Amino acid sequence: MSQDSIAAPESARKLSGRRRREVVAVLLFSGGPIFESSIPLSVFGIDRQDAGVPRYRLLVCAGEDGPLRTTGGLELSAPYGLEAISRAGTVVVPAWRSITSPPPPEALDALRRAHEEGARIVGLCTGAFVLAAAGLLDGRPATTHWMYAPTLAKRYPSVHVDPRELFVDDGDVLTSAGTAAGIDLCLHIVRTDHGAEAAGALARRLVVPPRRSGGQERYLDRSLPEEIGSDPLAEVVAWALEHLHEQFDVETLAARAYMSRRTFDRRFRSLTGSAPLQWLITQRVLQAQRLLETSDYSVDEVAGRCGFRSPVALRGHFRRQLGSSPAAYRSAYRARRPQGEPMAPGVLESVVPAQVPAHARRAAAAAGVPGQAAASSAVQEHGKPGSDVYATGPGRPSLPGQRSAP
Repeated sequence: MSQDSIAAPESARKLSGRRRREVVAVLLFSGGPIFESSIPLSVFGIDRQDAGVPRYRLLVCAGEDGPLRTTGGLELSAPYGLEAISRAGTVVVPAWRSITSPPPPEALDALRRAHEEGARIVGLCTGAFVLAAAGLLDGRPATTHWMYAPTLAKRYPSVHVDPRELFVDDGDVLTSAGTAAGIDLCLHIVRTDHGAEAAGALARRLVVPPRRSGGQERYLDRSLPEEIGSDPLAEVVAWALEHLHEQFDVETLAARAYMSRRTFDRRFRSLTGSAPLQWLITQRVLQAQRLLETSDYSVDEVAGRCGFRSPVALRGHFRRQLGSSPAAYRSAYRARRPQGEPMAPGVLESVVPAQVPAHARRAAAAAGVPGQAAASSAVQEHGKPGSDVYATGPGRPSLPGQRSAP
């Protein structure tokens, strides 16, 4: 089966007779950002049949009483309410106004009913928080903007949050990272429904790539969820970020927190959604990226200044996270930077992160291989590096930058 013709998983519910696959409902809330809200409206709401793009029928639905206020104080009046969702085969939640506020119960009930009746449910960016609040992401892989991923993982521990992906297709529930990744996911939906040619025609009309390579790694920074600011672990995390040039391990951090390694691992994961070892390695690799972009240090010197025990360790972790050697990364970065103009650290379109097949990680987990051992098991079986942080469901071979359902 080609990657452009993806079959629905066997577990997907049959679409209710009153719903139509070509009908797309977009659920809007007051306070939602206008850019994310406009993405599904543009993709599914404009007739582009002259360009070879199959037509969808768009229903713009208010998730609460209007008028709906959005970016810049604009007021929107949606032509439909929650009752119109009952006709849709696809329901899109493009964004949610606040990751700390609960969505309206009536909207959550409408989403649950739609899912029970076989509709495909889509959350773009912070829309994943609405899907999680409705219980639709329980036990599933999902993504959101990398900045909000730790909060999503902490608030909904049954969700397998992966901040590395641009989007995740789990069959009847799909989620995407921030803003532009919403376009990627919408194009993926068109590709799934109508094939690569239709998606390519739409991408040309939108003047965007039909597929973007890579994931969110290149955009990550050293941010942690706001909730950690008042937690006792905040001081330990701050110390770690200030001493990345030193060689220390997770046991050192646990000792500074006056905790056992086991307790520290559990507390750290509950706060950040990440295992402390993987978080520390990621921070060291990010620091290496910055030095490769902004200094003339040799790769050996960069390894020492980022706390790696050897250049070999740096090269291995760098390639696992970014799919490139440090030297190749620096060369590509400098080649793409305009003459005499600095580029923001971490942004490099040519770097594609390597991934372990999702089914390999699930198989290792099912065999009772936890944490780092699960990732190692996947590496031994498939010859590719992986991460021990985020659980994933079984999957087909994925397009670059996305994970799909089985």
